[in-house]
Amino acid sequence: MTTTIATRLRVYHDADGSTPIRELSEGDAIAGELARIGVRFERWAADVELVPGASQDDVIGAYASQIAALKSECGYTTVDVIRLERGTPNTEPIRQKFLNEHAHSEDEVRFFVEGRGAFYLHANGHVYQVVCVRNDLISVPAGTKHWFDMGPDPEFTAIRLFTDEAGWVANFTGDTISERFPKLDQ
Repeated sequence: MTTTIATRLRVYHDADGSTPIRELSEGDAIAGELARIGVRFERWAADVELVPGASQDDVIGAYASQIAALKSECGYTTVDVIRLERGTPNTEPIRQKFLNEHAHSEDEVRFFVEGRGAFYLHANGHVYQVVCVRNDLISVPAGTKHWFDMGPDPEFTAIRLFTDEAGWVANFTGDTISERFPKLDQ
């Protein structure tokens, strides 16, 4: 997998997805901006090259030390991997589900080890579009309204950590706000 875009943060007023009011591309600046809304953002070393078709166990094994550090620091008990390679069939229904604004009862933690995806965080009258790429760790606090775009032909591998053994459980808001903001591929 290759990364074709760098980490980027665009901040919009939540009523207008046409023009960002702020754009950042430097990791420390992005981390500082997101910290203002309680989001953890860090650059980690995703230095293991995964083979095509690598399994969830392969990915977890390759990043065991980083996973152990996060589990120890934050009390996460469950880990899984979401991995989509270019050309994976039938990804549009998955994409559409993630594109609906939702929140979780626990933090949403992702460590991107390949590819890219965009989180959209809806907080304090703004939408923060965070394009995450390899080496990015993001933790969205419990209760934060957001959505995620993996693009029309997704290519990413992200390690997900949870405190709840049920894993990814969304509480959808029913708001159509995501329809007013640019998608990952735009």
